Amino acid sequence: MTEQFRTGEQFQRASQEGFDAAVRAYGDAKKGLQAIAAEVADYSKTALEDATRAFQQLVTAKSAEQAFEIQSQYAKKAYDAYVAEASKLGEMWVGLAREAYKPVERAVAKTVA
Repeated sequence: MTEQFRTGEQFQRASQEGFDAAVRAYGDAKKGLQAIAAEVADYSKTALEDATRAFQQLVTAKSAEQAFEIQSQYAKKAYDAYVAEASKLGEMWVGLAREAYKPVERAVAKTVA
């Protein structure tokens, strides 16, 4: 009976550690997702402001050449900003996955050991 009791306690402890790890992972994921959402919102705001500024410049262009130059500069800036943002978001997603997995990894290591 004592062996069964110990096995039951071990199972209960492992279950509790797994639950705690899941809760910590959820909290870490939530923080990471909030950071990503804030980053996307900031990027969207900046992109809209840049597009509005470029449109205002286009409206006041005095020649087709000037309009073409404004459009070219805007396109290059928008592309560069998009590539930088995509890279940053990719790094944030990788970081989110790593941080959210750490509590689970620790719990599994304790259970296996």
